[in-house]
Amino acid sequence: MPVRKIPRNHRNLTGVLASTKSLGPAQFESTLERDFLTHLEFSSDVQAFEVQPVTIEWRSDNGSRRTYTPDVLISFQKETGRIPWLCEVKYRSDLRENWADLHPKFLKAIRYAKENGWRFRLITDAEVRSVYLDNIRFLLPFRSRAVPPTDVEEIVGHVTAKTEISIQQLLSEVTPDEKCLAEKLPVVWHLLSQHRICTNFELPLTMHSKIWVA
Repeated sequence: MPVRKIPRNHRNLTGVLASTKSLGPAQFESTLERDFLTHLEFSSDVQAFEVQPVTIEWRSDNGSRRTYTPDVLISFQKETGRIPWLCEVKYRSDLRENWADLHPKFLKAIRYAKENGWRFRLITDAEVRSVYLDNIRFLLPFRSRAVPPTDVEEIVGHVTAKTEISIQQLLSEVTPDEKCLAEKLPVVWHLLSQHRICTNFELPLTMHSKIWVA
C-alpha cells in the first residue's frame, strides 16, 4: 500500500488510475504521473507496480530529520531479466527550478535502491509525453472489451499468414462488407492492446499502420 495518502491538489490533477497491475490504488498527483502509470499499465514488460512504496529517512548535516518518498516501484516480467526500478516522475522544469533540494534526495534514493537490488530511475516528460502515449491511451479502453472469439481467430490467423500487413488491407481482405468492417476494427484495437498483434507504437496509429504477429 502507498506509504502516504495523496492530498487534494489544486495546482495539479490528482486521482486514481484504473489498473490491473497496481499493488494498491494507482494514485497520481499530476497528469505526468498519470501518463507514466498508463505506460506501465500498457507495457507487456511490466508485471506490477506500486505507487509511493517506501519513505527514505536520513539526518542532514545539521542533524535535522529528512524524508523522501519516490513515486513508484516497478517489477518486470521475469523473462525480461530486468531488476526492479524505483522511480521519480518529474517535469524537466521542476528539476531545473528545484535541483538543489531534489539532488540530495535522489542520491539517497540511488543508494537505497542499490541496497535493495533495485535501480533508481528519474523519469521526465521528455520520456513520457510522446506519440507512443497517444497510441496507448487510445488502445487501453479496448483491452477489456469483449470481442467475438471467431473474429479474434480470423484476424490473428490472417495476420499470422503475412509478414506484415496494414490495418486497412487486413480488413479489406477479411471482409468487403462495410458494416462487418466497422465491427471488426475494434477487434484489431483489442488485439493490439493485448499485444496479440504488434505495430510500431512510436508512429501515429492509423489505418495505414503495419501490423504483424510477434
